[in-house]
Amino acid sequence: MIFFLNKFLQISLIVWACKLRSSLCYHYQSSSSSLSSTLPQFISSQNSVPTDPCYDDSGNPKRCIPDFVNAAFGKAVEVSSECGFTPTRHCFVSTNDQDHLVRNCKLCDQNDHRYSHPASYLTDLNNPHNLTCWMSEPFIDQQQNVTVTLRLGKKYELTYISLQFCDTKPDSMAIWKSMDYGETWHPFQYYSSQCRKVYGRQNRAAITKANEQEPLCADSNSEPIPGSRVAFSTLEGRPSAYDFDNSPVLQDWVTATDIKIVFNRLSTFENMMLNDQPSSFQTINGMIEGEGSSSPTSYDEVNVTNSIDSVFYAVSDLAVGGRCKCNGHASRCIEDGDGQLVCDCKHNTAGRDCEKCKAFYFDQPWARATAQEAIECQPCNCNHHARKCRFNMELYKLSGRKSGGVCLNCRHNTAGRHCHYCREGYFRDSSKPISHRKACRPCDCHPVGSSGRTCNITSGQCQCKPGVTGLTCNRCAKGYQQSRSPIQPCITIQANIISRETIGDWIRFTLQIRHVFKHTSHFRLRKPIEHLWVPESDFECKCPKLKIKHTYLILGTYQKENLHNYRLIANRNSIVIDWEDEWHDRIKRFQKRQLKGKCKNEYD
Repeated sequence: MIFFLNKFLQISLIVWACKLRSSLCYHYQSSSSSLSSTLPQFISSQNSVPTDPCYDDSGNPKRCIPDFVNAAFGKAVEVSSECGFTPTRHCFVSTNDQDHLVRNCKLCDQNDHRYSHPASYLTDLNNPHNLTCWMSEPFIDQQQNVTVTLRLGKKYELTYISLQFCDTKPDSMAIWKSMDYGETWHPFQYYSSQCRKVYGRQNRAAITKANEQEPLCADSNSEPIPGSRVAFSTLEGRPSAYDFDNSPVLQDWVTATDIKIVFNRLSTFENMMLNDQPSSFQTINGMIEGEGSSSPTSYDEVNVTNSIDSVFYAVSDLAVGGRCKCNGHASRCIEDGDGQLVCDCKHNTAGRDCEKCKAFYFDQPWARATAQEAIECQPCNCNHHARKCRFNMELYKLSGRKSGGVCLNCRHNTAGRHCHYCREGYFRDSSKPISHRKACRPCDCHPVGSSGRTCNITSGQCQCKPGVTGLTCNRCAKGYQQSRSPIQPCITIQANIISRETIGDWIRFTLQIRHVFKHTSHFRLRKPIEHLWVPESDFECKCPKLKIKHTYLILGTYQKENLHNYRLIANRNSIVIDWEDEWHDRIKRFQKRQLKGKCKNEYD
């Protein structure tokens, strides 16, 4: 964007801005010789491969900022007063070649574009050789308020606000800013010849760190020169300006989405001059334009003593210098799909001003980039099992300010802050990395043989009921016989083999029962001597294998002989193992549980 500055303003603003050596510093080059010397470099840079200003040559993030611009250029301006709804005459005080005071009068008529002076002239291309002026309607009362409002459309960090006047500067005016798109307004700067009377402020009060975020009041009319400029530098004289990156107070101070300028009081300069020498004033072009000539081509000088029609506000240029606010995480601002101006955020940031980390990059808190560090947002470590996470400051502090991300909605049967272990009912497959989508396998614990659905998260071993074994608790342990009870699926009988005989297709063993650890309520082994029936075919296959004068732990079943009698059966599906005395205490504990009613048989 192109805008013109007068020589004094150009030099003063450049010197001040570049003294800061901060992100607000800019350079304005105007000389033709310098432009000629830099033109080949510009052409060369256009032919080179563009690089991302937000990353260095090695791909490491670094602070980046948008170009310095005149944020007001071409933007619409809202004004509370504008001349020309009905044709009016406006006169400016100046001096002619003979140093006589004269008034140059112009016609304002909105119905004729040649004589209109709309608010759009405030932000058009400002050419000092062809000034265009916005003018308010003329006033009789000197204390007339006129408001000029500029909506920037986005947060900017401002370096200066300048006003180029077509006539003399107003006696009193206030600059206001909004940081929330016009919802609330805060004073930015006051100008008045009577600061305390008009605004209740001391003239040019001292600035300290305690009040550097407060507006000041200054007298801009110490030299009331027609056509002069008022330039407000947002950081001039502020103590923390030289450490801007580390001053959140000043970062907020220079931030604005809207600018409002309120002209509270007209200048007294013209009236003062007219009252001193009323007979020496001449009006140039006043009567010609004012009396309806459609295209005045000549200038007549006539004596004028009435100056009421000269009281009005007239501004040729409103400039707002600054950068699109992106907090050091973008090098440009672009329009989004809705036509809104937004930062083209990098460093894994998001938001209109890159003021937050984008989704899933919450492992560290968001921060504004500095000249020393970009402070890029870091992704949460969820081992590829989650798509969302949140930041926890307490965990971040406990980690030594290294990691504060907490994964949300872990997938693939994982759990934990980082989705780093298997959830209940699953165990880790050691053959796969934890980041693998199938790193967690289901426990598949047997619904009857296991005491729950959980298993060891490392080995996958389910918690088996007494007498049950296997990784998933799917079979009876050695020395146990499967029963029909879901509470005690495997039972045992301790017995001595006394004798055997063959009866039909069965082999009958005579047992001396030493202990009965589990039985059904329909059939109780009450006698110390009992018979065990084994199918002959199974016995020949040694299933089970029984020897005389041996003690065994038998896990058998019952078979109903008649209405009242059952007999003890052992077949190839039964478990018969040699007795070990060390099992006694363990089995007795199971028996006590049964007596307390904790082991309920399905036959009961």
